[in-house]
Amino acid sequence: MRDIHPNGAATFAAPQSHRLPIWTTVIAVGGVAWNLFGAVQFQAAVTATTESLVASGLTPEQASVMTGYPGWMTLAFGIGVLGGLVGSVLLLLRHRLASWFLSISLMAYVALWIGDAVHGVFAAMGAPQIIILSAVVVIAALLFAVSRHAAVRS
Repeated sequence: MRDIHPNGAATFAAPQSHRLPIWTTVIAVGGVAWNLFGAVQFQAAVTATTESLVASGLTPEQASVMTGYPGWMTLAFGIGVLGGLVGSVLLLLRHRLASWFLSISLMAYVALWIGDAVHGVFAAMGAPQIIILSAVVVIAALLFAVSRHAAVRS
């Protein structure tokens, strides 16, 4: 890059690097790992039966709630996981679409949280479910915020 020095002489400056802080990479890698874990949880939720849930320690009532909620909630869970995984990979690759995917993930998880509240999942499962899904929403929001920070810096 060529600059003009105040004394009128031309100088050549090194191009500015678009490298992000190392913590952004660490968070992106953590986001990929977190969403891979979410994909495993999603697969388990999709294949769960009342019998398998009771065998894993849930009461029959809890198992019935977990297998009986509306299909849109399962779709929201899947979109949250897939959007989070794709967005985290794109964040790791410094791609500008990371924020878009991570925003979709966040919106899906907020919808899932509302669905759990409205359709009795929180009531049936108690505080642990509220804490877990609230943490999922917070992590999705943090990943989105980091992607916005990265987009501004690049």
